[in-house]
Amino acid sequence: MSGVRGIRGATTIIQDNHEEILDATEELLKNIVSENDIDQDDVGAAIFTVTPDITSAFPAEAARVRLGWTDGAFLSSTEIPVPGAPELCIRVLLLVNTEKKKEDIKHVYLKGASNLRNRGVTKT
Repeated sequence: MSGVRGIRGATTIIQDNHEEILDATEELLKNIVSENDIDQDDVGAAIFTVTPDITSAFPAEAARVRLGWTDGAFLSSTEIPVPGAPELCIRVLLLVNTEKKKEDIKHVYLKGASNLRNRGVTKT
C-alpha cells in the first residue's frame, strides 16, 4: 500500500554564500534520494529551513536548478534560533509517495548536522 512518508535531512555549510548553499543542498538531496531509492516523480513536496545566519540563497533552488525538480511544491523558512543549535544549518523535510514502512526510511545528516537526532544515515 502506497502512502506519504516524511524523510528528514540536514547539513551544514562553512560560510553563507550562494554556491555553497546550493552545493550543500544538492549533496544532501542526492544522499536522501540514494539512501531511500526515491524516484523524482514520487517527491510531493519539500520544506526547507535554514538557520538565521543563512541569507544568500534559497535551498529549494538546488532542487529546481541542480536536480531538475521543476514541478515540486517547495517552501523555505527560517529555523527558530534555539541556543546551542547548529549554526549555518540547512534542513529539509521531503514528503514522498512510497511503499516503504516508517522503519525503512533513512534520514540523512551530513557534516556538522550529524549530531542532530536521527534514525538513519550520518556522514561527515
